[in-house]
Amino acid sequence: MEVAVSSSDGVMGPLLGKLADLLAGKYGRIRGVRGEILSLQAELTSMHAALKNYTMLEDPDVQVMSWISLLRELAYDTEDCIDKFIRRLGKRGRRGGFKELLRDTTRFLKSLNSRCGIADHIDELKARIKHVKELKDCYKLSEILCSKTEHAAVDPRLCALFAEEAHLVGVEGPRDDLVKWMLKEENSSTKDRKVLSIVGFGGLGKTTLANEVYRKIQGHFDCQVFVSVSQKPYIKNIIKDVISQVPCQDGSTKDTSDWDEKKSIAKLRELLQDKRYLVIVDDIWSTQAWNNIKCAFPYNNCSSRIITTTRIIDVARSCCPGSDDRVYEMAALSDLHSKRLFLKRIFGSEDHCPDMLKESSNEILKKCGGLPLAIISISSLLANRPVVKEEWEKIIRSIGSALENNQSLEGMSKILLLSYNDLPPNLKTCLLYLSVFPEDYVIDRERLVRRWIAEGFISEERGQSQQEVAERYFYELVNKSMVQPEDIGYDGGGQTSLANRQGFIRRLSIQHIDHELAHLLAQEDLSHILQVVRVWKSMI
Repeated sequence: MEVAVSSSDGVMGPLLGKLADLLAGKYGRIRGVRGEILSLQAELTSMHAALKNYTMLEDPDVQVMSWISLLRELAYDTEDCIDKFIRRLGKRGRRGGFKELLRDTTRFLKSLNSRCGIADHIDELKARIKHVKELKDCYKLSEILCSKTEHAAVDPRLCALFAEEAHLVGVEGPRDDLVKWMLKEENSSTKDRKVLSIVGFGGLGKTTLANEVYRKIQGHFDCQVFVSVSQKPYIKNIIKDVISQVPCQDGSTKDTSDWDEKKSIAKLRELLQDKRYLVIVDDIWSTQAWNNIKCAFPYNNCSSRIITTTRIIDVARSCCPGSDDRVYEMAALSDLHSKRLFLKRIFGSEDHCPDMLKESSNEILKKCGGLPLAIISISSLLANRPVVKEEWEKIIRSIGSALENNQSLEGMSKILLLSYNDLPPNLKTCLLYLSVFPEDYVIDRERLVRRWIAEGFISEERGQSQQEVAERYFYELVNKSMVQPEDIGYDGGGQTSLANRQGFIRRLSIQHIDHELAHLLAQEDLSHILQVVRVWKSMI
């Protein structure tokens, strides 16, 4: 759902920029035309502001999505009308100054109804704008936005905390390395507090690895604590959670119900002052959250240890400012470990996979890209399907849609969406644009940022050109583990939703085409496609 919201936001930005350019250019000086442009700009700017608020919703309801769909098509049609106006008017333009332009333009505008119908289109757009605006009030969308409150949800990472060691694959090497590093000063004279920060994309197994290290070394510490931060941390509750896990010397319980943030931090520091503590601070999303939390853990010369996990490289570095601290970047599973985990989950052993499914299993693992969460989720789905090649090939063709529609993959979908939802609207738009490239396609950075600029996704900012802003966006996506600098791909699963789309298709990316998809495409209006990406496989 969030993807639809952000794609709409990406439409509105370029459209408003185009309207601003019209006002600043020669067409904005034409009486009547300027008024129409100003009217469109005012209404669409207001709608764009509302749309930006909706991008902050993690789970927009049906009415919100319906309104957004109408607004998206309205924005596209408005842009088409403006382009047609500029193209037709540009052909009539003369050299010779403003008077000649005005005279020619006036004659042209008088004949718009009969010659190209643009005036009718403008009137229609104005009526649709009014309708969309009225629907927003009718649906009471502003009230929905205000009433959206946090609701208690099951943490999708919960199962990682209780994973059985015997079921894990590929963890032993990193775990043993980190355990050795965490304990290497145990017999030395230096007993400073050290921080290990594990960083990587969602689903790589950061929490699982941190918990495995925790299990191996917890016996070396006076107290052990695990606390999750999440995207919207409530620092006072986090500190109170830690306090509840630290034993009191006199065995008494701690009533923290009326404590504020300052008192909670002071009490925790007091409890930990003379203890060798081990703390896991899981799922940190900002340097500010870490700065608010770290002051609660004192430097007490007891060889204490803190393990943090995050998806953001800059956050990991902020957790580890000292020369004795360590940032550990998670890597995807190797092909061998991926295959072992996948087949073990389905057949109990990699040796029990039928020969007819080996090629299909390799294709599925290629799509999973060494992501443990993806491998576990897809293998769980296949474990409940008939062990026949046709069923596996069906999953290969529809992994993208299966993420949306299959309950067994819901946890994986939510974890992957956490990173996407954390992006600001401008970065969401730029990230979604990567879907126009074929699967396993390595994208040149310069080419990508130029295309972002050409699409109108990038605006100049104070002191920075469009090129500089676009490059900054690229590196922000890298920093947030959303883009791999040398291996950017798209799963190609979106093609199955064509038949359900209302309105026009603007960009079409085809990774695989068969008779069913060809039939769907034959029924679609493809006249408005702005860009077609090459067919990945020829039709069977």
